[in-house]
Amino acid sequence: MNNTRRSFLKKSIKASAITFLAPSLLSFKNPLNRLNIAVIGVGGRGLANYSRIFESDNIIAMCDVDDKMAANGYKKILEKFPNVKKFKDYRKMFDKMANQIDAVIISTPDHTHFAPAMTAMQLGKHVYMEKPLAHNVWECRVLKKASSYYNIVSQMGNQGHTTNGIRQIKEWYDADVLGQVEEVHAWMGQIKYGYYWVKPSSFPPPEEKIPDHLDWNLWLGPRKYRPFNSVYAPRSWRGFYDFGNGQLGDWSCHTLDGPFWALDLGMPTEIEAYVPNPMTKEKFVAEQSVVTYKFPRRKGKKPVTLKWYEGIKPKINPKWGLEEISNHGMIMTGSKKSLMTGGRPNNPKLLVDENEWNYFKNNMPDQKIARLKSGDETPVEEWIDGIKNDFLPLSNFSYGADLTEMALLGVLAQRYGAKIKYDSKNMRITNNDLLNSLLKEEMREGWSFNDF
Repeated sequence: MNNTRRSFLKKSIKASAITFLAPSLLSFKNPLNRLNIAVIGVGGRGLANYSRIFESDNIIAMCDVDDKMAANGYKKILEKFPNVKKFKDYRKMFDKMANQIDAVIISTPDHTHFAPAMTAMQLGKHVYMEKPLAHNVWECRVLKKASSYYNIVSQMGNQGHTTNGIRQIKEWYDADVLGQVEEVHAWMGQIKYGYYWVKPSSFPPPEEKIPDHLDWNLWLGPRKYRPFNSVYAPRSWRGFYDFGNGQLGDWSCHTLDGPFWALDLGMPTEIEAYVPNPMTKEKFVAEQSVVTYKFPRRKGKKPVTLKWYEGIKPKINPKWGLEEISNHGMIMTGSKKSLMTGGRPNNPKLLVDENEWNYFKNNMPDQKIARLKSGDETPVEEWIDGIKNDFLPLSNFSYGADLTEMALLGVLAQRYGAKIKYDSKNMRITNNDLLNSLLKEEMREGWSFNDF
């Protein structure tokens, strides 16, 4: 990376979120300037991510621990790049090909995000990582520091952050359309078992034979070894706190992205969870919960209470003018007007009558935040543009780490049905030593990293 890029990135990562936007207006893809990219996690979200850059760049290495889950991805990559190298262990991939790789796309389960991302950054590789950024708060902090220290272009894959909609949310709030926002409500329906959510008949799940197509030891990564059961892999790991972070961890980087960015919420000082039937002993997600975040005053803005509901819908505020609400959404309640989105921030709408809404759509505040050059550009493509044109994407690791940390604090409260008092400056829960110890999880030998 040249000195100009190093200088730019060091300045940019310390700047405000809006500073990151302006270069997008001028970005372009040079078809002759193709990056050599490695993909870690070839099936599932991996395919959705790397297939966006088939025409613009080269995939030279692919890595997955599950040959069956990755089979379709392997096939599609090989059709386009017949000389691509295949690996199961990302560490062996880097040992053999580090000098050939420019950038890495990581689309693995939450608990295996951190280690390959750190290894890649230490080697000077740009990193794209699926949301949520990490599995615990310490990992978020370290990834944030490392991305700045190693001067790499980073991006977290929360797709809503590339949309026109999230920019509208911030512009409308900044233009005082909503007035002071002191309440945010976000909700999700109850877990539907099957596919992504499978609850075992007993805990711990009984041992099953490890499939020939899966390297179970590599899939576990930094987690303590346990017998294989298909309720963990390949898809239903999200319900187990050792591997995933439930619906709050899975969806908050979408549903809470708009208010977190627009309101500049920062870190909460208190988080409290109401969980009617917690499954703490089993380390498995509960079917119902309400998590309440308290955010302090910020730069003249009033404190904010944010509530996250799962399997329980918020009581409809008469101020919203709604008779019912959908299964998944978010409402920012302002002193002047309220704003609603679905599960992602793509299509915000003011909660006003139809005539006022139609008038507003024709008289919106001026666009002050740059849009991406095409309406369907994804976080992967914005990340590629950033690498080639010396700018940091919007959801770079500096922003993505903060958004994820906020979510993970709620996950801890949710997991234990607890109240948390949080000292963000010192990364410490001051009222619960057990939860404080979980801000950083133990890692198996061969997967650990020192503090940064």
